[in-house]
Amino acid sequence: MVAITVILAAVIGTFVLGLGDQIGGSATAGVTVDGDTVTLANTGTADYVYVTDSDGQFGDNMSNVGDSVNLTSGSGTAPYQIIAVGENGEQSLLRTVESIN
Repeated sequence: MVAITVILAAVIGTFVLGLGDQIGGSATAGVTVDGDTVTLANTGTADYVYVTDSDGQFGDNMSNVGDSVNLTSGSGTAPYQIIAVGENGEQSLLRTVESIN
């Protein structure tokens, strides 16, 4: 009985104090990879998406549906990582491209 009361008090206290609102989510977006081209399919909760390789950022930020980055247009090397960035700067790895065929 005491344990149930303590658990209920903790849950109610969390909602009343608004602590549950501070939990952040990850940035999400949809991309397609076709051969050597990465295309932004939907922005989800991300402000933009970028591609990086072992040397750093590769290509321009993609912020509009249909924007794309060609992985062979520069001197980048695989593996490439496709990263979504949210409005508060949180980043999420969407996909890793190991090689280009």
